[in-house]
Amino acid sequence: MPLYDFYCTKCGLYFEDLMKKPEEATVCPRCGGVAVRVWSGTMHSATGKPPKKCSGHCSTCSGCK
Repeated sequence: MPLYDFYCTKCGLYFEDLMKKPEEATVCPRCGGVAVRVWSGTMHSATGKPPKKCSGHCSTCSGCK
């Protein structure tokens, strides 16, 4: 099970949680509010191309190219 970073939209807490299934909803451990996944880190390519910096929010950066 992968460990992911989350952000609570209600209280602003950043936390990590294990996700068994991607479609599962994650709630904040402090307030029980809705948590959204935070995308971070460097993208790596298995093709040998240089890594890209990606926020994971393609609608704000016009997509990965």
